[in-house]
Amino acid sequence: QVQLVESGGGLVQAGGSLRLSCTASGTTFGTFSFSNIAWYRQAPEKQRELVATTTRNFNTVNLDSVKGRFTISRDNAKRTAYLQMDSLKPDDTAVYYCNWNNNQWGQGTQVTVSS
Repeated sequence: QVQLVESGGGLVQAGGSLRLSCTASGTTFGTFSFSNIAWYRQAPEKQRELVATTTRNFNTVNLDSVKGRFTISRDNAKRTAYLQMDSLKPDDTAVYYCNWNNNQWGQGTQVTVSS
């Protein structure tokens, strides 16, 4: 079974940057290359929302409020997907989760942006 581990969260001041990583284990290079990885986030007392997705051929930022500031990418050789977050705002504070093929979830990583 595929397991996902997120890392890279932390506390940052508004305007700062963080890069989140989502590393998959229990999968081969070939399988990972064809997988769909998505980043979601969930702020306190809010619903989980889709932030960005990466497929074999496309990287897409889905959430309008982060377009132009966040970038999703992947390194198949490392079985890892990334979420580069720049110009962070306090509203970006949330637990960020990665998802594998609309199935498996990671444990999440906390991102806190101070004003």
